[in-house]
Amino acid sequence: MVDELLARGHEVELIRPRQTMDADDLPAAKLRGFEQRLTIGLPIPKYPELQLGFAGTGWLMKVWRERTPDIVHLVTEGPLGWSGLLAARKLGIPVVSDFHTNFHDYSRHYGFGWISGLITGYMRALHNRTDCTFVPTHEMRDRLHALGFKGLSIVGRGIDTQLFSPARRSEQLRRSWKCEKGTPVALYVGRLAAEKNLRLFVQAIREAKRQRPDLRVVIVGDGPMGKFLRAENPEFLFAGMRTGDDLAAHYASADFFIFPSLSETFGNVTMEALASGLAVVAFDYAAAREHLVHGHNGLVAHCGDETSFRRHVLRLVSSADEVQRLRVRARQTAECLSWGKAFDDLETALLKFAATRALAGPECTPAVAATE
Repeated sequence: MVDELLARGHEVELIRPRQTMDADDLPAAKLRGFEQRLTIGLPIPKYPELQLGFAGTGWLMKVWRERTPDIVHLVTEGPLGWSGLLAARKLGIPVVSDFHTNFHDYSRHYGFGWISGLITGYMRALHNRTDCTFVPTHEMRDRLHALGFKGLSIVGRGIDTQLFSPARRSEQLRRSWKCEKGTPVALYVGRLAAEKNLRLFVQAIREAKRQRPDLRVVIVGDGPMGKFLRAENPEFLFAGMRTGDDLAAHYASADFFIFPSLSETFGNVTMEALASGLAVVAFDYAAAREHLVHGHNGLVAHCGDETSFRRHVLRLVSSADEVQRLRVRARQTAECLSWGKAFDDLETALLKFAATRALAGPECTPAVAATE
């Protein structure tokens, strides 16, 4: 999002918490029109890999009085997001938000299910105080509307089909996975966390391996369940976190993508798998619901139908011909889903709300301030 806004001539100030992977002396990005401010970060309870951001409303007001943005775009519901909302409102700056994470659903996986209603109310209160909340799918808009969220607007997602491509397939990488010619590889990419429904992934793979003992299983990502999954499934290949070209090669070097999650806001990994030319098995949910047609470019199970999900995985491991057909059509689907349209929609929406700033004078910079 930042890269594309900069490329279109906008200025961006990114305010985010320092993460554990950041270097202590992380310099500001040397990009024209881009400024980054790092705030205090504290580990999320039961998810220490990620940090909650904190910044005082007064500090943000001081920063934005010195260089006033045209619009504030919130992409977090945490304390930093609230501070950004309050500061923007006090200064009369238009403020919009993105709905990125189903925290109200995640709570039940971490022992906080009993306060799911409170979390929903908290998130609804924040988003309903913004001028608009962007959501990635029609399904998410309808679900949030039913929960009392207002001002919802669909801004879709795209995929980088040059980075994620079948052309990234690496025989050297497959050999490192001990694959022979024709050895099928099942892939999962994402957080190793309870909300990802990885129990079903393991069950489906175990059934598939009884039918196809040479099946190789590669897991990319890490998270709270990483240690447990490694101990319980030593035969799986755990690749850890991967990014950029390396991540793209891991996708393209597999054959099918197994994604059992029912907690996604969208599920970018589904799009990455399609672009990489993988046969995808997923539930009729989020990105899969928007872009997969069962039997045409992937295999889709009804939400919560675990029996069908496992059966679809077995179907893939038993038919190399069908896998190949699905892979070709998956890539064809992704080629029609460029980021261009998604960024057109985002830019149009941001400019629309930025234009409502009645008192924008010569001291107001054409910046988009984002909190994360």
